Amino acid sequence: MPAPIRVLLVDDHALFRSGIKSLLQLHPEFEIVGEAGDGMEGVKQAARLRPDVVLLDLHMPGLSGRDAAAMMTEEAPEAHVLMLTVSEDAEDLIETLRAGACGYLLKNIEADTLTAAITKAAAGESVISPQMMGKLVQGVRGGSPKVAHETAAPAVVASELNKLSPREREILVLVARGHSNKEIARALDLAESTVKIHVQNILRKLGLSSRVQAAVFAVEQGIVQDPQL
Repeated sequence: MPAPIRVLLVDDHALFRSGIKSLLQLHPEFEIVGEAGDGMEGVKQAARLRPDVVLLDLHMPGLSGRDAAAMMTEEAPEAHVLMLTVSEDAEDLIETLRAGACGYLLKNIEADTLTAAITKAAAGESVISPQMMGKLVQGVRGGSPKVAHETAAPAVVASELNKLSPREREILVLVARGHSNKEIARALDLAESTVKIHVQNILRKLGLSSRVQAAVFAVEQGIVQDPQL
């Protein structure tokens, strides 16, 4: 049996931490190694405990989650920081990803979505709530200067789309709509491993490094037709 994923909880609401702890303790694949009620204490515990994943709130008294994420990246680079917040602001998303977080989840997510996200984060995958991916690409579509600047990808010309197969273009649209590999696999009746390979090929062919950049590119090229994403 593989070693459990070691999780550090950082949130200024003790009741919320207690709820997340109780949830994760139901799953033997997770181990809660520590808790912190503020950002600075979270940074100290991350450096001392070396967790696999840090569940980090964004808005806390004192050191913000964004700044804590940046410090954790320096103090405990092996830890994968996963933001868990109520903020649906696209700029908060961009700033925390830029600070080193590997994912951004909203606190209203389902329990199984959270556990799946922690597992993905521990494996080094980027995890973003579908609602937030939608807000991100809408920010690009709406011309938000900050969102456009912070999501800037390497220059990709429209003709690069010709490198993608019809299936890859289809998957790119679903990525831009914020769907996970599992959801894409279900929608297209494919194996999840097959979807993962397709996504990797899309990024390689377009010269991009993340799903966020791929989503922004898809919106900029006008291939995402649903305005609600």
